Amino acid sequence: MLYSQTSAAQKRRLFRERLATGELLRFPGAFNPLSARLIERKGFEGVYISGAVLSADLGLPDIGLTTLTEVAGRGQQIARMTELPAIIDADTGFGEPMNVARTIQTLEDAGLAGTHIEDQVNPKRCGHLDGKAVVDEGTATKRIRAAADARRDPNFLIMARTDIRAVDGLDAAKDRAKALVDAGADAIFPEAMRTLDEFAAVRDAVDVPILANMTEFGKSELFSVDQLRGVGVNIVIWPVSLLRIAMGAAGRALDTLVEEGHLTSRLGEMQHRADLYDLIDYEAYNHFDTSVFNFQIAR
Repeated sequence: MLYSQTSAAQKRRLFRERLATGELLRFPGAFNPLSARLIERKGFEGVYISGAVLSADLGLPDIGLTTLTEVAGRGQQIARMTELPAIIDADTGFGEPMNVARTIQTLEDAGLAGTHIEDQVNPKRCGHLDGKAVVDEGTATKRIRAAADARRDPNFLIMARTDIRAVDGLDAAKDRAKALVDAGADAIFPEAMRTLDEFAAVRDAVDVPILANMTEFGKSELFSVDQLRGVGVNIVIWPVSLLRIAMGAAGRALDTLVEEGHLTSRLGEMQHRADLYDLIDYEAYNHFDTSVFNFQIAR
């Protein structure tokens, strides 16, 4: 009932222990707290919270318009609704190194298990769009060093994302990844890798976990979990997939409503009321107030 029974510290510890085994962990992107609970129900290992999704949820493009307050607040709402660890996208850290330090402590307080800080120039843009620009190595490593120094819980995962592959090529990405690890990154997120061989090359370049971003309509092929496991990837995210599917379904439903005047033909595509109530654990609230749940739901 209500929120997670596992504390944030426990989630972080268990996540780091599991990550250390070398297995591949699957982190679908949650677009709201309820979808995070569904991800847990379906047996995944973690929840990802995308900056692009948070921006889109506000009707904004993913160009660094969201604030730390907005991101941390939404991250807390999602993370507290699941027993799974949640990793959140913190863009470029919301400012200079001191701002990055504040970002880390704010996200710790919000109950997140980890975050990633990227090396794009502010204002940033979606990692799979052309025309990106990255900061110099010194600026990138200062962000990560500030993040690592600010962290109070050693199990809070500091991940460094580098977008330099699309700007200067794979060799530059490997060199940047090594520098970010030296600066204190616990894991590396090499953005917009184009092939499995490129993921393998980054895997060989560093001795920390690496993440693969399987976002649709981007630069990377949509590799399977087994393919990514085969080249040594440790975390895979599908950051925007559930939002895209949900919005696609919503658009089709609205079209049906316009054309037919009702949604009878779409009932089979909807989550049943009984399934929703089961997912939110409606019956458990009966332990507190029998007047809340005192009925049966017919299927």
